[in-house]
Amino acid sequence: MSTIDVQHRPQQQRYEARIDDEVAGFAEYIRTDELLVFTHTEVDPRFEGHGVGSAIARFALDDVRATGTHRVLPLCPFIKGWIGRHRDYAPLVYGVPATTAKD
Repeated sequence: MSTIDVQHRPQQQRYEARIDDEVAGFAEYIRTDELLVFTHTEVDPRFEGHGVGSAIARFALDDVRATGTHRVLPLCPFIKGWIGRHRDYAPLVYGVPATTAKD
């Protein structure tokens, strides 16, 4: 499988993964002054099981961490579960103390 290219598409309020110029998946969000609320993540069935969802989650959360201006509210079950499996991202979550140590 080709490389997964993830990009932030702020005009569409989503992070989007492409493989060979084809949309393979995306994570939609709503931005408030303080929060990035992840509402829905979807991976095209043809690309399921190839790490597309994980690539989107990692890229999006790394982007939020790098900007340092928002906390994350993961209403989307996929993003919420991904953070649960990658606890070093837990401090980004709204309501979790920013000083939470890694598990």
